[in-house]
Formats: sequence, structure tokens, C-alpha cells
Amino acid sequence: MSKTLYLSPPSFDGFDGGAGARYQARREVTSYWYPTWLAQPAALTPNSKLLDCPPHDIDVKKCLAIAKDFDHVIINTSTPSLKNDCKVAEAIKSQKPDTKIGFVGAHTMVLPTETLKASPAIDWVGRKEFDFTCKEVAEGRELSTIAGLSYKDKDGKIKHNPEREMIQDMDTLPWVADVYKRDLEIEKYFIGYLLHPYISMYTGRGCPAQCSFCLWPQTIGGHKYRVRSPQNVADEMAYMKKLFPQVREFFFDDDTFTANLPRAREIAKKLGPLGVHWSCNSRANLDYDTIKSFKDNGLRLFLVGYESGNDETLKRIKKGVTTDEMRAFTKACHKAGVVIHGTFILGLPVETKETIEQTINFAKELDVFSLQVSLAAPYPGTELYEQAKLNGWFVKKDKTDLVEGDGFQQSTLEYPSASKEEIFESVERFYRTYYLRPKPIIRIIKTMLEDKDVLVRRTREGYEFGKSMWQRRKDLAAAQAV
Repeated sequence: MSKTLYLSPPSFDGFDGGAGARYQARREVTSYWYPTWLAQPAALTPNSKLLDCPPHDIDVKKCLAIAKDFDHVIINTSTPSLKNDCKVAEAIKSQKPDTKIGFVGAHTMVLPTETLKASPAIDWVGRKEFDFTCKEVAEGRELSTIAGLSYKDKDGKIKHNPEREMIQDMDTLPWVADVYKRDLEIEKYFIGYLLHPYISMYTGRGCPAQCSFCLWPQTIGGHKYRVRSPQNVADEMAYMKKLFPQVREFFFDDDTFTANLPRAREIAKKLGPLGVHWSCNSRANLDYDTIKSFKDNGLRLFLVGYESGNDETLKRIKKGVTTDEMRAFTKACHKAGVVIHGTFILGLPVETKETIEQTINFAKELDVFSLQVSLAAPYPGTELYEQAKLNGWFVKKDKTDLVEGDGFQQSTLEYPSASKEEIFESVERFYRTYYLRPKPIIRIIKTMLEDKDVLVRRTREGYEFGKSMWQRRKDLAAAQAV
């Protein structure tokens, strides 16, 4: 078994490109998801280490010094960070030429040949679920014998091995708890709407929803929700509670934790006696009784993708939920006392000035505790990407150019009824229109007065948010100048 380093490389300042981030970009406030997709194969691989550079403030120099001690380096990459990650890989090779380097992630699954050609430093890439692919590479098996892997042979020719079967029994995967404890400083991980410190973990992979823009189900996870047993989840939660007594909240990062409601209810019942706060991703289609039962067993928050306030847009992106269903769900959450962090996307097909206003007004009507506004990101491998290519919606020739030079999202799509500048400018206006109202201001002040730690944190986030909005205005001005 070779010494293996699982690496999230240094990148843009504040860039959340880790192996748990669904959309790799710099956020408006400091945000870092856990690198769970790397922690999982690390838990399978003896003599390994997980190095998550961005949240731990590890620069390239320190990263290289650590990588020198390993025979094999496996790098999580993404569409926005590929060029940067190639530079890190090349630096690792230059200091120790016999280091074997593999790249994994959604980008390598969709574009294995292009990824291998992106740098001479890359020896192989993983496709789809790469947990056991990484383990077998670390065991020293011949690359030509490993399923789910593409590689360069001794002559530099690119070869693609047969696909690997998707994992059906998710209980066969080891827990990530010990890897988190050994290799991560959990206090370094922040998500604005989660209590701090928090821990995120997966109870299953895949999502039956067909949303055209969503990255993971269309690339690595698939549309079948493959799950761990409720007892397995509850046992790891109990173990994590002992291992991390300082944790204030656990987040289930499954694409849609509530996709299998009988199982979700069973897990909730097992979590209740543990006395922990937990939160999860949910579609906006649950009834009051279900929401209340989750709340009674420790649920604090739902992360909900509302996306748009226009029903035609929701149909186009195959959201599978109407605005009326979203209204009923949100009302039920308010009644049950469950907090909602809502996410919205501007620039979805086919955005207009009118649909943007509809979405902003819809968000104000829902009045969730907090929200995030993103720009449509057409990642390779998604239906949205193919639609944009077919219809000529891409702004730039390089269709993988998704972030600005500072790591913030850029507006990559435009339509006859909404230019890229109009879509980009609407993000700040959305935030300003939503938060500069009495109710959100009062909510935020109340939480700050109730908890000194929250007061300090919100003050920092307010400064970061203002700074990021200033940077966005600079990016917009630069784009208009071109």
C-alpha cells in the first residue's frame, strides 16, 4: 500500500472548491464545505492522509512540503479550478518526479480525456464513484486492471478502462468520522446558515429529481437514491457526538435527504434520543405533520432550492415543484418552527427582466430566515450545459470558464431578453432588496443579541458581504469595459 495523499489544493483566496462543494466558487461570506468525497476513499485507504488546503490556510509552499512525503497524490478537481489544480500537480511532480498523480471529481468523470490532456503531470483520472478506484490504485494494482479509471500508458496514449459498478450497499463504506478527527480542524469550516462548529456527512448518494442544472446526480451520484441504513447513520452520529463534543449541528449533505421519506422518518426517530441538532437538504414538498415530526426529533433547518419564482422557469429546469407547493411547504415550516435557508438562481433558461423581478418578489413573500443567490452555472455533464451549447447561450467561447479571476461566479449565460450584465447586476439587487427590510433586519439583530459568538460572527460576515458586493461591482464594471 503506497503512502497516499488525498488533496484539495490551495486555490483562490476564500475559494470553496473542496470535495463537498456542489458549486465551486468564492462565496459572499467565508464558507467551506467538508471534503467528504475525499474523506470517504481516505477512510478506505490505510497509510493515507487528507489535506484540505483552503480552509486550513495552507499555501502552495506548505502543500508541496507535505506532498513530498507521499508516493501517490489524488487531487479533487472541478471545472472552475482545473487550471489551478494542474499547476499544483506540476509543482508536485517537479519536486519529486516519481510521484503518481490522479485527479477525481465530477469534471474528470465527464471529460476524462480532456482532463488527462490538461497537464503532463496527471497519470490517471477517476470516473463516476471513485472510492474503490482510489483504494485499488493505492494498493499498487496495474492501472490497466482498475475499473472506472482512465490513464496514460507508458507511451503516453490515453486508455479508458471499463466502468465501475455503482455502490449499491452504502453500508459497505467506512465512516468518515475518524478521518475528520485525524486530518481536519473542524473549527475551520463555516457555513453562514449553520451553527458553528458544524459537521456535514452523507447518508446516501444520488437523487431521483431531474433538475437540469444540478451537478452531482447527473455526473457522479446518479438518479437512484442509494442509502445507508438508518441504524448505520444513527450509530455514526452517536460516535461523532462523542468524538466531537463541541459540534453544535450536524448537516446531512445528501442531494435530497427527504427523497425517501419513510427512511428519513426512521432516521429522525433514532436521532431524537441523541439530543443533537441536525439539518438537511429538502425539496419544498413536505407536509406539516412530517416537518413537525422532524422538528420534534432535533431538526433545526432545511436547505431548500427554490431556484425561481416563475412556474414556467421551474418547468423548464424540471424542478418538479410549483410555486404554490413551495408556498404551502414554507408556511408549514414557519408554523412548525423549522428554519429555512433558501437558494435561488438567476440566469436559468430563459431569464427575462420580468422573471427576475418575479423571483425577487417571490422570495420576499416566502420570507425565509436567510437566502443565497447564485448565477446559473452550466457545468459539463449537465442538461443545462447541453442546452446552452445547442441554443448559443454561452457568453464566452471557453464554455468551462465559470468564475472570475478572483474566484467569484461570473454570468456565463445570456438570453435575448436578459444580458449577462443585467443578470449579474441582479444578484446584488436581489440581496439588497431582500435583506434591507424590517423583518430580516430584526431577525438578524435578535440572533446577535441572544448569542455573543453569533454577534462576532455576523459582524465578520457583514463586513465580508459588503466587501464581496464591492468586488462584484468591480467585476461588472470590468466586464462592461470589455
